[in-house]
Amino acid sequence: MKWLDYVIRDWRIMKAIPILKKANVILDIGCGDGELCRVLAKRGIMGVGIDTRVNEMLEPAGFKFISGLFPDALPNEQLFDAVSMLAVLEHISEGQKFAFIKACYERLVTDGVVVLTVPSPKVDVLLIVLRFLRLVDGIAFEEHHGFNPSKVKPLFESVGFKLLTHKKFQFGLNNIFIFKK
Repeated sequence: MKWLDYVIRDWRIMKAIPILKKANVILDIGCGDGELCRVLAKRGIMGVGIDTRVNEMLEPAGFKFISGLFPDALPNEQLFDAVSMLAVLEHISEGQKFAFIKACYERLVTDGVVVLTVPSPKVDVLLIVLRFLRLVDGIAFEEHHGFNPSKVKPLFESVGFKLLTHKKFQFGLNNIFIFKK
């Protein structure tokens, strides 16, 4: 990853921390290099990070990293206080989104929360330019599947979630949503 990839990732993490720090046990879907898990572990939070790119990472105390796809690679029926998905939902194909979100709902305790970030549609053009200029390389925008953030609320409400917050950040190029079970 390039320096700008880290800046963008860390900005997402800082937006999610105020909600996630209230949880005892979290599930970080698409944990990438595990940075969110490391930040949370320093605050005494435990959990699981799952990602297809997990490989021999040093697990922070209280966290377990699983290599694979959610929900299939998650081995048991453990429940979590919170689920985080930072820059993940836009990479899930349209036909799999409902089952994916339903699995999140099923893995949460009563009153558990989901914290997710998704890009605005105009991000894809910007990412093409940034990649061409070799300022970013860790962003797979070609997997965004034409994603539009206006679909997030109806998708989550269709499985029983209630929207608590939706805000834009990163100069309007990113969105954070918080849903409650």
